[in-house]
Amino acid sequence: MRIAILVATLIAITGCSGAKSAQADGLPFLIRPVAEFNEPWAMAFLPDGRALITEQRGAIKIWREGEPTVDVKGAPRPAYGGQGGLGDVALHPEFSKNHIVYLSWVEAGQGGKGAVVGRAVLIEDTNGPRLDGLNIIWRQVPKTSGSGHFGHRIAFGADGALYISSGERQKFDPAQDPSANLGKIIRMKDDGSAAEQISLGHRNPLGIAFDGGNRLWEIEMGPMGGDEVNLIKRGANYGWPRASNGSHYGGRDIPDHSTGDGFEAPKVWWTPSISPGSLMIYSGALFPKWKGDAFIGALGGEALIRVDLSGENANKADEWPMDARIREVEQGPDGAIWLLEDGSRGRLLKLSPRSSQLAPK
Repeated sequence: MRIAILVATLIAITGCSGAKSAQADGLPFLIRPVAEFNEPWAMAFLPDGRALITEQRGAIKIWREGEPTVDVKGAPRPAYGGQGGLGDVALHPEFSKNHIVYLSWVEAGQGGKGAVVGRAVLIEDTNGPRLDGLNIIWRQVPKTSGSGHFGHRIAFGADGALYISSGERQKFDPAQDPSANLGKIIRMKDDGSAAEQISLGHRNPLGIAFDGGNRLWEIEMGPMGGDEVNLIKRGANYGWPRASNGSHYGGRDIPDHSTGDGFEAPKVWWTPSISPGSLMIYSGALFPKWKGDAFIGALGGEALIRVDLSGENANKADEWPMDARIREVEQGPDGAIWLLEDGSRGRLLKLSPRSSQLAPK
C-alpha cells in the first residue's frame, strides 16, 4: 500500500486533504499528495512560489497548488527511452532579472545518443508561458549507443558557475578518459563557455548540490552495490570503473576503494544498492534539526534518505520507506520538502514537520 493513504482523522485535525499521519507511521513528517504528473523528472521553484516541473517524455509544466497546471511551450523534443528523455531544470542565479532557465535532455545524433544542456528565457504573457531562444550550451561527447547513465543533473555554485554531472553511458572506460566528458563533473560559465572537467571516474551521477560552505556533493549509482555520496574535489579521480565498493552485475569483482589506491573514496556508500536518483541539501527553517543535511531520493530503494553532513564529513542518518520510487527531492520556498514519485502517475508530495521537529539542533 502507498504511504500517502488518506487518513480521515488527520484531515479533521489539519484540514489538509490527502495528508497522512506521520505519528501513526513513526515518521517525523506529514505527507500530503497534491498533484500527479506523467513520468516527472525534476522541479525548480520560481520566486513567486510556483514550480517548473519536467516530464521525461518532453513536457514542462508550471504548477501551483490550487491552480490549473499550465504547459510551457517551446520545450525541446528529447530522445525518449530507457533512462533518456527530458531531465533536469534549474534557474539562473539572477532569474528574477533575466528569467533564464536551464534544462538538460537527451538528444540523438551521429554515433548514438548523449545528454545536452540548454538555456532559454521564460516568457509569460497573454499567449501563455513559453521558452524563447532555447540554445544548447553543452553536449556529452562522444555520443554512444544505449539509453542509460546520462546523469545530466545541473546546479549553480556560489561563484555563479554552472556545474553538470555527466554519466559514463554504461561504457566504463570513458570515465577515465580525459578526452571524453563522460563520467565527469563539468564546470563552466553560465553561457557554456570555458567548460572544464573538475573530477573524473564517475559512473551514473544523478544528483549534485552545494552545501552552505559552497562544497559540492554528488550522489551516484554504483553497479551491484556501492552506491556513493562523494565530496567533489577539483582534480580528484573517484575510481570508476577501476574501484568500487560494489560488484559487476555478473558477479565479477571490482577492487574496493582502499587507502593509497590513488582514488577518492566515497564519504558514504550502500550495499545493497538504494539507487539514488536525486540530491538536495537542506537550508530551510521548517526542519531546523536537519539544516545542512543531505536528502536523497531513492529509486530502487523506494525511500527518502537523510545523510548528516558536517563540514567535509558525512554519516548515514535516516532512511524512511516511501513505498514508491522517488525521482526528485526539492526544498520549497517555505522550507517544506517536496518529492516527485517516478512513473506514469508520479505524485508530487509535500512533507511538513511534526511539532517535535520544530526545535533547533
